[in-house]
Amino acid sequence: MSEPHDGPLAGRTAIVTGGASGIGLACARRLAADGAAVAVLDRNGEGAEAAAATLRDRGHRAIGCAVDVVDRAAVDAAVARTTDELGAPLVLVTSAGKDFFGRFLDLTPETWSEIVGINLTGTFHCCQAVIPGMVAAGWGRIITISSSSAQGGQEFMAPYASAKAGVIGLTKSLAREFGPRGITVNTIPPGFVDTPMLRAAEAKGLLGTSVEENEKRTPVRRVGRPDDIANAAAFLAADAAGYITGQIIGVNGGRVT
Repeated sequence: MSEPHDGPLAGRTAIVTGGASGIGLACARRLAADGAAVAVLDRNGEGAEAAAATLRDRGHRAIGCAVDVVDRAAVDAAVARTTDELGAPLVLVTSAGKDFFGRFLDLTPETWSEIVGINLTGTFHCCQAVIPGMVAAGWGRIITISSSSAQGGQEFMAPYASAKAGVIGLTKSLAREFGPRGITVNTIPPGFVDTPMLRAAEAKGLLGTSVEENEKRTPVRRVGRPDDIANAAAFLAADAAGYITGQIIGVNGGRVT
């Protein structure tokens, strides 16, 4: 177990959205292991607090916040609480998201707005809420979680792929605007990672075949793990990655090159 004062992120505070499960939870655990104090944000408030409690049990500083990233007031309140209790957040990982499977012609404007709101507008809210503190500190790391579906497109996932493509564009724009202020902004588009969201899609028959069958079409011959994404996020959050910004860091086992 790493002590909270050890590691490349010692003395810094991180916010991880969607941190109660899957990729977000893995990122929260890894950033804490690297020395960061971590605020776990999730629409599932009980899950967020449970994740934070586990981190505290391991000797890390952590809080859990019930936050729907579509609600800007809730995001601002969580950032303020994080600043008060843990310190100004200088690392942000935006893992909150919601997928969608369905025929484009059956898509309603309400569903479109919901999926874009959670995946893209929610990312905007979180970035805009933390960047002033990063500017004041002259240092910051933002790692957005996009999707490999945004890179190649994906049938029956139009709103999700579109929103995640927007996340990539937002990432690149922020990297250019805030690079001179000491802030790097990069995106990780996961590809086929074994998360509750993926298993739910499998259970509904939305993957075409099973997760295991899809493994056979992955060059490294395994499904991705949340820790694979967390490892990349931890690298991008550290000082060692200070010359990397505006980049798409694919973590997909070679499925997208």
